[in-house]
Order: sequence, then structure tokens, then C-alpha cells
Amino acid sequence: MPTTLSHQSLNPIQNVDKYELHQIGSGFWNVRSHFKIFAKLIDIETHMSLIQLHNGNFLIIDTVELNDNLRQEINHLTDNGNKIEAVIGTHPFHTLSFRTFYEAYPNAAYYGTPRHLHRLTKIPWVGSLNNCDVRKKWEPDVELRIPAGTEFINPQPESSNHFTCVFVYHPASATLHVDDTIVYTDKPSFLLKLFGYKDGAMAFHPSIKSVGLHPTSDAPYLFRDWMRNMLHDWPFENICCAHMGVKIGGAHADVFALLDKTENLFAKLSKKNRKRNPESELFAGNHHNMNIHGDECG
Repeated sequence: MPTTLSHQSLNPIQNVDKYELHQIGSGFWNVRSHFKIFAKLIDIETHMSLIQLHNGNFLIIDTVELNDNLRQEINHLTDNGNKIEAVIGTHPFHTLSFRTFYEAYPNAAYYGTPRHLHRLTKIPWVGSLNNCDVRKKWEPDVELRIPAGTEFINPQPESSNHFTCVFVYHPASATLHVDDTIVYTDKPSFLLKLFGYKDGAMAFHPSIKSVGLHPTSDAPYLFRDWMRNMLHDWPFENICCAHMGVKIGGAHADVFALLDKTENLFAKLSKKNRKRNPESELFAGNHHNMNIHGDECG
């Protein structure tokens, strides 16, 4: 039988405490963490999820800073880390907590994006999520996909193109884990409301309007169609977003509505890209650099 924490609720409240395990559904836990921007005035949060596999082991999806309480909860759930099968980094620019997490749990297998492997060289990475075989490794318990029409290996410019990530779906709990691509605002602060974020609103990362998608005429529609297929194949009800909250129940309908609402933007982006880049060229960039310094967002 899957391990559970007796004090965790299957119906987590909004604005949950940070650095604590919150059970979202059967075999799925999420941890909220602070991530402050603009002179640390605005907390856009980041997160980590734990998924229990049928074999009783756990996957750690992304990492956050560990305090004593969180580490005790993880140890209780995973037999002091012995049942952590793998730690997976799904977003190229969510790297800040991997070193300390590895120090705490060095015996797990670590998988990341190409940028994780290039940047965090002291971690003995087992594989890259750019490898399709790696993404399929935990099926059917967990499914992983990379959005089409986006740059996953070397997003440019690195300071602002944080749009894409690996989507992680856990069928048993009907839960989707996603980082920057989709933003869900759960009771935003006053300052966030000044930036236009509303309570309970679902949105794509703002960079979708600029650099988030490839600068080609077909990229917006490739991403749209990928999203449609994802929604068809994955009947999730819950969504855990790095920025800025968790939606319990009804998340699939909300993301479907978001995609439909974005149709006009896709058309505008396609038209703009066709005008600026009629040959639909993709620029390789400096893959050997991969922005070793700065621009982390979680």
C-alpha cells in the first residue's frame, strides 16, 4: 500500500504553508516555496512535487530549499530517502536548490534538462530529459512531455525565455505538474494584482507574447496543437504550477478555456513571425555557453 502522511489532507487549503508536504491526491504531494522578485517585494513562489510509484518508490519533481521540518516529512514519507528512486529537474532555469538537495539525498538517480547537466556539474546526472527514452522511463505511472514550438535545449534570450518545461502527469491522482509555462494565481497579493493577476486566474507565462515560442509562423500553432493533444490524452483535474499556486479540481476545464482564449494571440504571433522571419529560420544560439551565470527563476 502507498505510504501516506496521516496529518495531510486530500483537500489542501489555499495559500498553504510553505516548506510542508501537501497531499494533492493519491500518491501525489506538492511543496510550496518562496521565490521573491523585484527587490524581494513580490513572491511568485516555486515548488516541488513527490510522486509515489506502484513499486513504492518515489520521484521528486523539481527541488526547493530544505528546512528541518520539510526534510523530516520527506524522510518519513521515503524511509529516510531510501525510497527516492529519482530526482527530476523539469525546467532549464529552476536550478537553485539542486545542489543542496543532492547533498541531502545523494543516492537517488538525478535527471535534468540539458542546462541542468551543463550547469550543475558536481551532480552525477544519470540522464537528460531531452532523451525520449528517459521521459518514458516511469510510464505508465508517470508521463512526461515537452511542448512543441518551444526551445527546450537552449532558450534564448536566457534572461527572459523561461517559457517551456517538461509537463508531468500523474494519472492516479489526476494531477499535472508544470513550471513556468502555465501560471495559476491563487489569491494574489496586492502587488501582484497591480500587475493584472486575478484570484483564481489561469494564464500562459507572459513570454508567450514575445520570446516563449520559436520565431516561426508555425510555432504558435504547433504549441496550440500540442496543448490540444495533451488535454485530450491527460484528463487531469488538479494542476500544480510553480508560479503561483495549486488548483484542486476543475483544472482541465480551466486550461482548455485558456487555450481557447489564446487563439487570437496565436494568429497574431504567426502573422508577425511570418513577416519578420519569412524563411522560418531557427537560430542555433550558443549551446556551449547555456548561461552558466545567473537568470535562475526557481
